[in-house]
Amino acid sequence: MGISGKAERRWSALALIVTAQFMVILDVAIVNVALPSIKSDLGFSQTNLQWVISAYAILFGGALLLGGRLADLLGRRRLFIAGLALFAASSLLCGLAWSEASLIGFRAVQGLGGALLAPAALSLLMTTFAEGRERNLALGIYGAASGSGAAAGVLLGGVLTSYLHWSWIFFINVPVGVAAIALTPFLLQESRAEVAHRHFDLPGAASITAGLMLLVYATTRATSDGWGSPTTLSLFGGAAALVLAFVAIELRSSSPLLPLRIFRLRTLTAANAAMAIVGGVAFSEFFLLTLYLQDVLHYSPVESGVSFLGFALAVVIVSNIAQVVVGRFGVRPTLTAGLLTSAASVAWLTRLPLDGHYFWDLFPGFVLGGAGMGLSFVPVTIASLMGVERSDAGVASGLINTSRQVGGAIGIALVSAVAATSTGNYVNAHTGVTLSSGAALDHGFRTGLYVLTGLLVFGALIAVTLIKSAPAEVEGVIRDEQALLEEAA
Repeated sequence: MGISGKAERRWSALALIVTAQFMVILDVAIVNVALPSIKSDLGFSQTNLQWVISAYAILFGGALLLGGRLADLLGRRRLFIAGLALFAASSLLCGLAWSEASLIGFRAVQGLGGALLAPAALSLLMTTFAEGRERNLALGIYGAASGSGAAAGVLLGGVLTSYLHWSWIFFINVPVGVAAIALTPFLLQESRAEVAHRHFDLPGAASITAGLMLLVYATTRATSDGWGSPTTLSLFGGAAALVLAFVAIELRSSSPLLPLRIFRLRTLTAANAAMAIVGGVAFSEFFLLTLYLQDVLHYSPVESGVSFLGFALAVVIVSNIAQVVVGRFGVRPTLTAGLLTSAASVAWLTRLPLDGHYFWDLFPGFVLGGAGMGLSFVPVTIASLMGVERSDAGVASGLINTSRQVGGAIGIALVSAVAATSTGNYVNAHTGVTLSSGAALDHGFRTGLYVLTGLLVFGALIAVTLIKSAPAEVEGVIRDEQALLEEAA
């Protein structure tokens, strides 16, 4: 195959990887606007309804590191296909669910499929494109899929729920997954870590997977049981003990699931902290704004979905511009600008009025927020992979996906608790106002958005102080990585 043929195959491979990533991220948000219909059809209680989202988040966030290491050791393409198959099959079962328990169980399996798929997809991108201009361009497209997936999920979920049935938010994944599986052997080359042994760190995998799952579960339970309740404190204590056990295991393991040496890369560590904030803000913002549109402004599901179109388009456009900006100015200034732009967007949205007008009160914040997210996802993903050895591509990819997913799950739980508490305080301070009134809900949503603004400013401080980035530094790494890829070819 000639040079042009290899290049064409790389970009076709990217299209496949991005499609799979978009499908996984889409499924985080697509369920939101369908929840009222799901509740009515399957007889969900209000308390159990949150588990339609939480079951997916817990398995997805908890098993991502496991999926990343399995990809490194067993083969990234192999795990990519396995994740696609599990995700498509569980999506079909979700659409056919007949009860509360069946849908929650199938959503958990779907989350596990996403945990196998997502790190394999990103590590395949990393090993397909050399670090530098081409990889940055590929990550710009990948970032557009990651950043716009949540917004597009709200839009698509509204359309499918309104005009077909809520089950189609799951059925739509099946033909996409089957087509992707069929194309994978032709477009993606197998790769795995070049290590002398392929021992698997079972104790490490069990402890971190259980610890992260328990952490997300504890945060979710805290919103209903209270942050100071014995159950909540016990769950958080158990999660902390499991994570500490994982650290102790990794320090002694000859073949660790997560080589702790990668945290010596300060930029990688800071990038994961920033990604946790970006993920937490993105998921929480969509959650709050969807509720505001439907419960305060009384938009229909499809109207709520269409409202996010400006956000999604801004993410797609700016994500592809971001890779050029990173190449010229470096990761640190681009990421800082993205986080501050997002902070300005959320600060604008804290004005949410009871009788809000879409084009005056929401649209400017949505477009600015999409631009900020596009400027954030690309550099933070690049930073999370800079300087990582090829043998650790899968685990680094799993780590950054874990940071986003766990940050998102915890972010939603925290912001929901803040909003609910603020709504309750408003009701207590105003005679005759109920918890379901627009004024009380609006007050809670605005308080939650104030918290998100503060988190984004904190993320910008992390980027400025801890992430090292300059175009010249990046170019040096590009040459080294290009040489490695040429040798491998």
